[in-house]
Amino acid sequence: MADETQEAGGIHFPFPFTPYAIQKDFMAALYQVLEAGKIGIFESPTGTGKSLSLICGALSWLRDFEQKKRQEEERLLGAGAPASHNGLAPALGLPSSCQGSPGTPGATGEPDWITQFVQKKEERDLVDRLKEEQVRRKKREERLQQIRHNAKLRFAAKRMRQEDEETERLLRLSSEMLATGTEPEQVASGEEELVLAEYESDEEKGVPSGVDVDEDDLDEEHVTKIYYCSRTHSQLAQFVHEVQKSPFGQDTRLVSLGSRQNLCVNGDVRKLGSVQLINDRCVEMQRSKHERKSITEEEEPTRRRRRQEPRATCPFYSYERLQLLRDEVLAGVKDVEQLVALGEEAQACPYYGGRFAIPAAQLVVLPYQMLLHAPTRQAAGIRLQGQVVVIDEAHNLIDTITNIHSVEVRGSQLCQAHSQLLQYTERYGKRLKAKNLMYIKQLLYLLEKFVAVLGGNIKQNPNTQSLSQAGTELKTINDFLFQSKIDNINLFKVQRYCEKSKISRKLLGFTERYGAVLVPSMEQPKLSGFQDFLQSLQPGVMAAPAAPVEVGEDRSPRPASPLMHVEGFLEALTTANQDGRVILSRQGSLSQSSLKFLLLNPAVHFAQVVKESRAVVIAGGTMQPVSDFREQLLAGAGVEAERVVEFSCGHVIPPDHILPLIICSGPSNQMLDFTYQKRGLPQMIFQEPRKANRVEQVLLEYSRCIKHCGQARGTETGALLLSVVGGKMSEGINFSDDLGRCVVMVGMPYPNIMSPELQEKMAYLDQTLPRGPGQARPGKVLVENLCMKAVNQSIGRAIRHQKDFASIVLLDQRYASPAIQAKLPAWIRDRVEVKATFGPAFAALRKFHREKAGLC
Repeated sequence: MADETQEAGGIHFPFPFTPYAIQKDFMAALYQVLEAGKIGIFESPTGTGKSLSLICGALSWLRDFEQKKRQEEERLLGAGAPASHNGLAPALGLPSSCQGSPGTPGATGEPDWITQFVQKKEERDLVDRLKEEQVRRKKREERLQQIRHNAKLRFAAKRMRQEDEETERLLRLSSEMLATGTEPEQVASGEEELVLAEYESDEEKGVPSGVDVDEDDLDEEHVTKIYYCSRTHSQLAQFVHEVQKSPFGQDTRLVSLGSRQNLCVNGDVRKLGSVQLINDRCVEMQRSKHERKSITEEEEPTRRRRRQEPRATCPFYSYERLQLLRDEVLAGVKDVEQLVALGEEAQACPYYGGRFAIPAAQLVVLPYQMLLHAPTRQAAGIRLQGQVVVIDEAHNLIDTITNIHSVEVRGSQLCQAHSQLLQYTERYGKRLKAKNLMYIKQLLYLLEKFVAVLGGNIKQNPNTQSLSQAGTELKTINDFLFQSKIDNINLFKVQRYCEKSKISRKLLGFTERYGAVLVPSMEQPKLSGFQDFLQSLQPGVMAAPAAPVEVGEDRSPRPASPLMHVEGFLEALTTANQDGRVILSRQGSLSQSSLKFLLLNPAVHFAQVVKESRAVVIAGGTMQPVSDFREQLLAGAGVEAERVVEFSCGHVIPPDHILPLIICSGPSNQMLDFTYQKRGLPQMIFQEPRKANRVEQVLLEYSRCIKHCGQARGTETGALLLSVVGGKMSEGINFSDDLGRCVVMVGMPYPNIMSPELQEKMAYLDQTLPRGPGQARPGKVLVENLCMKAVNQSIGRAIRHQKDFASIVLLDQRYASPAIQAKLPAWIRDRVEVKATFGPAFAALRKFHREKAGLC
């Protein structure tokens, strides 16, 4: 369908078709939020075209913003006057002294001539910087234009691949020749200078060479961009497809980011399966590419070891090919699958190629776990300063932030980390500096005390160690530090040492090289038992000899270093005392017991996103109740109430296409009260499987039954799918049309009120959030909101498009409460009917579905 330009609020929005009225309102409100630099909470029900509204509204703003910025640059370059147009001065990088009137007296009390001199210099520096940026932008646009027309860069990439394949073939032949066992010919005296030295390629030195590589590419300035986040890779892929179909699909520079597990094209790494193993192996291969380990006297190799092949490096990590892949990524909108296919074709890593493309991108699409975790954000090269952040599917944003920053470490990991670190120290202790030894001893001490606070002994096998007491204990951070007797250690310094020294990576390489290392100081009879102990900590990994691994021996990857998990726990312990708790879980044996940090205040981690970003948009199909976002997330992050804008629209379906009912009693006039003590469910036809891999099979059988119900007369009249709220069927599955004609919510899905985590969260909110006269306790409101968010997400699966219809039945008399109904989405709340008895409710359902049967 031809693109159309729609106007809303005086702004022109390109759109692929005539939008709904609510889409126009959505785009106009979104545009104003981005322009004013505010925080927007946007609710648009499933089936109302939320994704297209986000795309066209946000990219229309970015289009106008870039146009204003270029006009201001041209005016500044032409006239040499300071820029001050529409708040663009910060975007242009103007210093504060350039944003006022030339005749304004200096705020510091300096003489006017000094103020004017400084101002003129800053203006000249700005003009020079703008000229350089224009040159870079012109180069980038020309380069992308060449790629869009299949110009020389694509052929250059193909030529490079052919050269690499030929090089690999020759190296393989050379290796085969060496493998025959023929000793190298001895060189006569005086002929050494004629022998070629070992060749080190430019890419191994990290020196760029080859096709059209510009030094400017190494540190390209980040253009103004939009970071779009969602929960899953499938949701991100759907969004990218919407961008491709939109009027912006041809001109937008979009980058899809993802995990190594989703983007890796190295078959040997990808087959490891585990996310942690893939990450560790990738990092190890990059380290092997740039590091050369010195050979010590005690490890003097034999002639066979002298020819030992270096550690494997990734053939897909080539500077030149990554630069070419970056440009290919920016030349057209691609989702993760298309990016992987492009990487395989170009023999370049999509994971790093995508990251190289971030600075020049206008729209970056990524999972919101990657954006919400500061270390991951920094490692990915994401800079939020002055940028726009859009978080979609944000109904569980608070829980996501809490889960990302809540860390658990098991007793077996504590013991394993202690054992590995102790052996590392015994082997290399004499070569370590005093400060290194000091911090390692502190780490060993911390690990010992963590095991002791669980009731265990660091020197015994955690699998066979029974604890004297079992149960769960919850502590404040300070109380945990005192009970563990580690309050005298500066955890900030220890955590910073771990980060800067990369000790967990060193330990990973150490254990990978030697396998289950034996402690040298122990006597031989004890070695066997200790070896069994270490092997029990690493199931499936056989103990390796203490000597370095020879060529040709199995180099299967070891599990991730347990010290990495401990580092995460140490970092969590540096959180402010009031913002978190520590849960001690003692479960019989030490290996099954654990220490868990529970984050109570997600706002402390969201505050940086809000502070750095120009504007933040929190969007979803169902955002009610929004009080959680305002109070727990935004107010706690220091956002003023005036900066928060709420937008909620109705549904596009006609009013008579939905029948929401609250039924208070059943056919026998028994009051429907599905509380924990009274609830019970009959045996049904289909139910949600326990195993995730059977979800597709159950859905297929459910769909087949529905499709055949009209063909097999008298035998099949429909299908009933029984699911758990928040389970495998709750989100992301399309129950459109006949697959979801009636959604029945049995009872109210309140969370487990006896959970220590929830109780502590409730107590925290009661202490920190204000409570007005006549208002319920914040902790009680939290429980109700968690319940209603689950309800709203479940019933929102029924309506998927404008012509769809469905009935929604809430089976519990508690739904009749006005306070509960107020937490339903507006498009349901305005149409809900309360039926005190079952008869009228059943009659209404029968009438509704008979009338709508003709629409199928």
